Amino acid sequence: MRKYILFILISVFLFSCKDYLDVTPTDRFTQDTYWNTKVQAEAALNGTYAAIYYNVYAANSIYLDALSPNTYQYNNDYNIISRGLHNAATAYFNETWNGSYKGIGRANNVLANIDKVSMDGALKERYKAEAKYLRALYYIPLWNLFGGAPLITDATNYETQANLPRNTADELLAQILKDLTEASSGTALPLTYSGVDKGRATRGAALALKARVLLYAKRWKEAAEAAKAVIDLKTYSLFPDYRGLFYLENEGNTEVIFDVQYKYPEFTHSLDISLDQQLGSAPLPDLVNTYYATDGKPISNSAVYNATKPFENRDSRLQATVILPGTPFKGATVTAIQYPSTGYGLKKYTIFKDNEKPVAAPTSGTSELNLILLRYADVLLMYAEAKNEDTGPDQSVFDALNLIRARAKMPNISSTLGQEELRTEIRHERRVELAGEGLYYYDIRRWRIADQLLNGNITNSAGARIDSRLFDANKDYLWPVPSIAIQNNPALKQNPNYNK
Repeated sequence: MRKYILFILISVFLFSCKDYLDVTPTDRFTQDTYWNTKVQAEAALNGTYAAIYYNVYAANSIYLDALSPNTYQYNNDYNIISRGLHNAATAYFNETWNGSYKGIGRANNVLANIDKVSMDGALKERYKAEAKYLRALYYIPLWNLFGGAPLITDATNYETQANLPRNTADELLAQILKDLTEASSGTALPLTYSGVDKGRATRGAALALKARVLLYAKRWKEAAEAAKAVIDLKTYSLFPDYRGLFYLENEGNTEVIFDVQYKYPEFTHSLDISLDQQLGSAPLPDLVNTYYATDGKPISNSAVYNATKPFENRDSRLQATVILPGTPFKGATVTAIQYPSTGYGLKKYTIFKDNEKPVAAPTSGTSELNLILLRYADVLLMYAEAKNEDTGPDQSVFDALNLIRARAKMPNISSTLGQEELRTEIRHERRVELAGEGLYYYDIRRWRIADQLLNGNITNSAGARIDSRLFDANKDYLWPVPSIAIQNNPALKQNPNYNK
């Protein structure tokens, strides 16, 4: 009898006091216990920034140039994609998809919970604006590369979000622009930061990213207006030395609008090793030959170009970007055998200088050189392209382009060019100014010329075939939805002409 009574008493106790059994963990935070202090809110926002290291924006993003006529990579998924051998199971697509949602989920959690925290109101609004900027940044690959994905703006909830279907590209674009408009409006985001806050999203970064998105969406008038808004801030200017722009000692200079922050030993990359040893992108002759001669003409019809001395009298950005045989680098003259993959090496995003021999050879995973995602020269180029496409040439377009050309010690673009001729020059300027920064792949996709440029053999500096390229216009303008994502969520539909 006592056993039965004890059983009943325990049952009643457990039923009436079930909340005591659902105890809050004491060894970690939960959503219910975390959002209490400004320090916790800041830590959550910092974690949202940290997701950038797992995304298409990390240091390896410069290898996207290997999916264009600019550079070549003989290994890894970039080579598989460039040869047309990729499919929905290719790892890089899954990494990009997952990396995007990692950042989106963290941004959503900040925005959903920060109002629970008692803190300075202005600072809270700034944190919200930063989170919106970052959410837009992380949604861009899902919009631009995949052409649509589930649109999630609520705090992470796997029960309700794990089986969502894809939203359209237009729906993602609308959310991206909404976030960037809200982030850049008013004064929630400052124009600059100092001290420990340096590297956070600014008003200029939100406007510049908005300009890029609108440019990619071919909304020319709005893109020109957003780029002009950045120019009118009068916060940024071109750094005088194009090569020095990418030196470690000049990080955060007046041209940098937003960059990925690296710091040894916590957050590092290996571009110094991978680029110098050609484990990463190696420039192709197609890129090298694209740089004009110093008279502002293509080398095919320039009076100052000498084929026996092909690197003399050339646009100064060539030698600042590419390691060329017969020129100085790391305190010695470069020989062709040093860079056997294509005959050239990529200089940009290495810390090495032309006339200085390194004190010691760098080791893998020790570089802390920031990766610039948005810079003022790109804003000027975006303005010039959007304005030319919207209304045709005017003096403001030539002024923007000639600022960039002047830094490279190149002559002004002729003011007599019509819209189509100027379009050609703008596209050329984008290619040479931004070479090695991973942006040309996006450009040839949005210009719909990738299928014209990425089919056939590629050669090294001696003219020998080293590989082939294949780009299928019927499917490759979009990346496939990762097969593992479809396995986990059958509601996702694959892009055309890809197998699940």
